[in-house]
Amino acid sequence: FGPALAAAVGSRVDWRDVTLLDGRTLPASALAGRVVVVEMWASWCPFCAKQNPLLQQLHAALGGRGLELLTFSIDREPAQARTYMAKHKYTFPAAMATPQSNKWFGPREGLPELYVVDRDGRIVFKEAKEMFPEDVQALARFARR
Repeated sequence: FGPALAAAVGSRVDWRDVTLLDGRTLPASALAGRVVVVEMWASWCPFCAKQNPLLQQLHAALGGRGLELLTFSIDREPAQARTYMAKHKYTFPAAMATPQSNKWFGPREGLPELYVVDRDGRIVFKEAKEMFPEDVQALARFARR
């Protein structure tokens, strides 16, 4: 076996329950059959700091209305991620990266790293760098698919 490959467009995600930073469980049933925007981020990442407010706007506009958002922090300590979320008043679902999320999305190629998973569980979009505001807003097009 060679090194693990990063997930690519066309890869499949088999959703499992996710434990969020606040201790709640996001059940796989809340993700399966829905369009899910997934971001890998870190509290120390300056590019994430610019992109996350845009994702918060997307979540406020479309969360639960055709588009779900799920983010995974790669911080070493959950407390760092929780503090960051609270400081910025982010309300989108956030979890720590785990072996399961790494299995879904593979090793990171950059930060932030963003995926769109369609209703059939297939990755239909991937961006491994900071996105411009108009590009994050354009993710709304996936809600209509």
